[in-house]
Amino acid sequence: MISSFLFIGGKIFLFIFMPSKLKSPMTIRRFTFLAAIFLLARMAVSQEIKVKLWEGDPPGSKKTQVNGGERISKVTDPELTVFLPEKSRATGTAVVICPGGGYGRLAIDHEGYDVAKWFQSMGAAGMVLKYRLPSDLIMEKKEHGPLQDAQEAIRLVRSKAAEWNIDPGKVGVIGFSAGGHLASTLSTHYGEPVYQSKYNESARPDFSILIYPVVSMKEGITHNGSRRNLLGERPDETLVNRFSNETRVDDQTPPAFIVHSTDDKTVPVLNSILYYQELAKRHIPAELHIYQRGGHGYGLAERLGPPPHWPDACKKWMIERGYLNKDL
Repeated sequence: MISSFLFIGGKIFLFIFMPSKLKSPMTIRRFTFLAAIFLLARMAVSQEIKVKLWEGDPPGSKKTQVNGGERISKVTDPELTVFLPEKSRATGTAVVICPGGGYGRLAIDHEGYDVAKWFQSMGAAGMVLKYRLPSDLIMEKKEHGPLQDAQEAIRLVRSKAAEWNIDPGKVGVIGFSAGGHLASTLSTHYGEPVYQSKYNESARPDFSILIYPVVSMKEGITHNGSRRNLLGERPDETLVNRFSNETRVDDQTPPAFIVHSTDDKTVPVLNSILYYQELAKRHIPAELHIYQRGGHGYGLAERLGPPPHWPDACKKWMIERGYLNKDL
């Protein structure tokens, strides 16, 4: 048996050549053993870890009910699924990922795990947040549940910085659709005391990436389903203003990369425009990409083809800001 290793693009490939005269049962067993050792070694350099967000019941929880599957609802035991890059490729950057779903479910595959693996391939840790979705059945103040989970996720990541080979000054957030509302809420409400954390770390993300995000809760701008699920059928105007995140931007709001499509019939593009304008007023670094076509819910946009090219543009933005290495 002749074997060789080949490194291509930072990945290891094992090639096995086994002449027919060597294909005895003993040889095959040895080959199987060597292949298993190789796969275990490969898994050791690129890790996937699941971490519960809370010890015991989350703050303000009422009862336990969890539905599984690609689209998840009624989450009562939030968790972070962490995709760590190989140490040799790690940039120290971590991105907490908030899938969308109108605050009624989580599109956790194409707006979660796929995105985490994309970050992982670029040397950043991708971390999928399975956050609680607002529901009077499972939480006392449903508008607080998602924000509590997002704040705690950032604090948890920073607390694990040394263990996970992460720079605590390079922890960002990305959100899609209603997950974009959560990401922009975290970016503007990170200091709001909605619970008592056991961690001393800040919940402020160092940067945010908002993909076709819901930002506002105001009528005529918002996505009605997200607003209804988060705030109720007839929310008080004070509550609407509080969670209209374009009104909450200040000088400490983190830099943002924002993507939307003009033909988005689910979440009006005005959500992204208003948030970008508020960042620009305060000279906060921000980049806004509005594509003519694309619609809504396209995730990494692989199925659409060009345009949009937002993953390439996002990668370039992250390189320019020092969150990714140019050669990865």
